[in-house]
Amino acid sequence: MLSRHIASKLRGLETPFYLYDTALLRQTLESVVSEAGKFGYKVHYAIKANYDDHLLAIIREYGLGIDCASGNELRKAVEAGFAPEGIVYAGVGKRDKELRYAIEQGIMAINCESIEELEVVNALSSEAGRTTDVALRINPDIDPRTNHCIDTGQADSKFGISYEEVLEHAERIKALDHLNIVGVHLHIGSQIRELHVFENMCRKVNVIVANLERLGFTFRFVDVGGGLGVNYDVPENEPIPNFASLFSIVHNHLYVGDKEVHFEFGRSIVAECGELITRVLFNKTTATGRKLVIVDASMTELIRPALYGSYHNIENITSEEEAFDKYTVVGTACESTDVFDENVGLRKTRRGDLLSIKSAGAYGMSMASRYNLHDLPGAVYSDEL
Repeated sequence: MLSRHIASKLRGLETPFYLYDTALLRQTLESVVSEAGKFGYKVHYAIKANYDDHLLAIIREYGLGIDCASGNELRKAVEAGFAPEGIVYAGVGKRDKELRYAIEQGIMAINCESIEELEVVNALSSEAGRTTDVALRINPDIDPRTNHCIDTGQADSKFGISYEEVLEHAERIKALDHLNIVGVHLHIGSQIRELHVFENMCRKVNVIVANLERLGFTFRFVDVGGGLGVNYDVPENEPIPNFASLFSIVHNHLYVGDKEVHFEFGRSIVAECGELITRVLFNKTTATGRKLVIVDASMTELIRPALYGSYHNIENITSEEEAFDKYTVVGTACESTDVFDENVGLRKTRRGDLLSIKSAGAYGMSMASRYNLHDLPGAVYSDEL
């Protein structure tokens, strides 16, 4: 990864900070745009993964739309210069003021996740004297074979409307006269590495779309979400995710006629371009003999390991030692779960060494907090070094 090659430039910078490899981000964007273009697919960037202004400016250059999950994400996208007609807005709990803003902006679609939400959007659209484009977010009841904490497509999930409920209330939905139901949206989860799961998704989508059309719905697009995983284990082996294989699977298994097919990628676009750089504060050994490396980052900078046991490869990028040792890398927060990794092999590590916590460009800074009154981490960009 980038940090290993420019470690000398990083030594004097205040830690912790996120290091972003903008060249790798551009290569990733070129790949996804090129591969999607072979089939005429439309790609949206899931802004929840990382809303850094510098990164958003680069992403905008490549013509991606935006997928939002909150009113503030929607506002951020608009203010960052993304065209409203390329923005979709999902989320199970949209407040009225957020929906009013989305309606006013005339975005591509509000992806509605309950019957009641459809009725509220219809009422607010009527108040505004508008007809609003919406998509039905359907829960497809598919096991995405990923961490259960980031699984969004099984039957008991809070996300999406039950397919059976849509069938049951089809006439009620079609009667909402201030809505244009222009699309169907399905998303089954995140960090999916077993690509055959997407074959199952396509088969379900085919049935769902066909049955809804028989009931009189007409759709302009089908949004199959995102979820393509990245290689957290050995990121150097796969710095750019396999977009080509995913698009090929969808092309070979999705049969929805001439409708536009849309994707929403967050992690797969920005995860590998970001590293969290942190400095070793202290070494100590517990009474049980466990060797701890205490760094100046914590779960406040990168909560994923503490939140749901996510793995990030860690490397000592400044040690000149040949010998390796086993360490538990922990942060400064006043929580026992503030652990980045246990029993990790690092070059012999001393106070002042810099560690890189890799594949941290997605859901790192965007989930950072100020717990313990920590400062938010800074950012360093390769194109500004």
